[in-house]
Amino acid sequence: MRCPVCQHTNSRVLESRSAESGKSIRRRRECLNCQHRFTTYERIEFVTVTVIKKDGKKESFDKLKLLRGIIRSCEKTGIEPTELEALVDEIEVELQGRTQREVTSAEIGEIVLSKLVHISEVAYIRFASVYRKFQGIRDFVDTLNHLQNQKNNLDFNSTSLESSEISPKPDAVDCETSASFATSS
Repeated sequence: MRCPVCQHTNSRVLESRSAESGKSIRRRRECLNCQHRFTTYERIEFVTVTVIKKDGKKESFDKLKLLRGIIRSCEKTGIEPTELEALVDEIEVELQGRTQREVTSAEIGEIVLSKLVHISEVAYIRFASVYRKFQGIRDFVDTLNHLQNQKNNLDFNSTSLESSEISPKPDAVDCETSASFATSS
């Protein structure tokens, strides 16, 4: 590591510790030439994900740009900024985990919507209105109906599961009834 003062290339590590919640290593170093102490960070270098825009242009994935868009859709919803940052981190990890290094902006938008639907319906509608370029009330109504249908399906599935867990097995009741009938005859 090159010393920032004298540019000498030899230094010794005085201390190493995990930083940024385990995402990097912080090293305290001392130059062997001038004894100047300095700090370096070691991080994993991710391969850049390229976003293909709707007009065909390509640009590098910008985590902060995505975060700004999500924050805008979540204004006045009471969602904590740390939760939104974690959401963007989760999306970035998902994109980094893919084998393909190019992703369309439409794919990113759908990933965001699939996650926002579980956090806030208001944020979901706001993000969808910008991302899908709503032209009028009909677009809002269609999206709201779609959201309501999803919610109804989830409610129906969870109540179906609950009722099937509670109700006795019909075969068990029939066997008991048959056994008591047989003994009484």
